[in-house]
Amino acid sequence: MPGEAAIINVVARTSLWLQPHRIVLILIALGLVLGATFFMRWDWLPQYYEMGLLGIWRSLWILAVTCVLGFLLAVPLGLAQATGSFWFAAPAKVFCTVIRGTPLLIQLWLLYYGLGSLFPQYPWIRESWMWPYLRQAWPYGVLALTLSFAGYEGEVMRGAFAGVPKGQLEAARAFGMTRWKTFRRIWLPQAFYRALPTLTGETVLQLKSTPLVATISVIDIFAVSSKVRQDTYLTYEPLLLLALIYMTITGILVFAFSRIEARIPNKIG
Repeated sequence: MPGEAAIINVVARTSLWLQPHRIVLILIALGLVLGATFFMRWDWLPQYYEMGLLGIWRSLWILAVTCVLGFLLAVPLGLAQATGSFWFAAPAKVFCTVIRGTPLLIQLWLLYYGLGSLFPQYPWIRESWMWPYLRQAWPYGVLALTLSFAGYEGEVMRGAFAGVPKGQLEAARAFGMTRWKTFRRIWLPQAFYRALPTLTGETVLQLKSTPLVATISVIDIFAVSSKVRQDTYLTYEPLLLLALIYMTITGILVFAFSRIEARIPNKIG
């Protein structure tokens, strides 16, 4: 019987793909791929292949680092607003408001052209171990994207922490759990699960924000695409390939978060 159920499941999934509107969309996609293959120039790809892979890698690690660091900063920001006293909640609220109320490009330029221009004026900084990093552009890009992600996700975590039923926290205290254990085993996991759908969207938006680092001379995949356009005078080909790369990464992110979301209830239920 389990074998018959599996066959029925496969047939049902196949029938979904054979619906008329899906067949039309598949044919349109194949037509676009064939048209792009035979009617556009792709002879420049071998020349920029290695540079493109390096740009993809740089975009991915910037995305990963800024999302992880931003989320780690967003947790205390959300917690401070949900339960903290005025002296903790007010600075967290001001930080999130400023970050969410100003464009990311301005924040990036203020850090790179503003803060970054101050460091060379101090000899003790130029002679320290930090100078080889502070003289580069990528630390400012990572810092700006991290603060931006933390500002948006901090508000999300505030709502997620506030949405956890207080009865569960009171029950944990009644069982003798410490505040740290209650936070680690009950409050944070449930808040994370509540925030996960929004976290997925914020991560995708973070991916779309990474091209801004190209404005401060960080060579990511967007900067590689711009260089191809400048060198070859081709417009559509590098932009279409860039869009395909971002769509592929977005699809992988959405799929990964959906798998995580499907598994978490078994862990905290």
